[in-house]
Parts: sequence; structure tokens; C-alpha cells
Amino acid sequence: MIRSTLRTTLAFAALSLVGGQAARAESSPAEKAGNSMEKKGNKEEKSADAEKAKGARMEKKGKALQEAGDKSGNKDEEAEGKTMKKKGHAIEKEGEARGDAAEQMEKSGNKAEKAGVESREKSAKAKTDSKK
Repeated sequence: MIRSTLRTTLAFAALSLVGGQAARAESSPAEKAGNSMEKKGNKEEKSADAEKAKGARMEKKGKALQEAGDKSGNKDEEAEGKTMKKKGHAIEKEGEARGDAAEQMEKSGNKAEKAGVESREKSAKAKTDSKK
């Protein structure tokens, strides 16, 4: 009983060791570049989302300020609200544009990574074919 458990454990350890080495295969430069581009795109996208939210809040606050100035007859407050609303809208649009660019960067990184994986697999296949 103990001997069979020991054999099973050793066999499993050997398989996991071989499987672990295969999983840690060398990354190609294209994969590394793709990964870094994808990560940078993700960070940029999060930043752009935060900027869009900031612009939306500013636009909402400006609209409320403009309406309050309109109701009270305070032209300065109304003008300030219009300006804030316009600025908030511009910030929101800028965030959307940055988000779109970041999304495109992420997609490009993903494509580069896939190309690197394919080239690595092809070279590994060629290496094994040459050994036959």
C-alpha cells in the first residue's frame, strides 16, 4: 500500500516537473513586446475611463450651476456653469479618444503576442522535425 502510494507520488511529481518545464518555454521577443503593449494599453484604458468619468461629473456640475444661475438671475454663475459644462464635455471626449487609442494598442499587442507564439511553435516544430 505504501509502496504504491510512493510510486504514484513519484510518477505524479515527474509528470508535473516535465509539464512545468514545457509551460515555461522561452518567450519570443514578439510575445514580450505584445505583452508589454497589452499591459500599457490596459493601464491607459483605465486612465482614460477615469478621465471620462471626471469629465462627466464636471459637465453635470456645470449644468447644475448653470441652471441655478439661470433661476436666481445670477449671470456670472450661469456663465461659470456654461464654461464648466463645456470644459467637462471636452474632457470627457478626450477621455473617450484616449480610451479608443488604448483599446487599439491592446488589440495590437494581442496580435503581436499571437504572432510570437505562432513563430515559437513553428520553430519548435521545425526543430523536432529536423531531429527525426
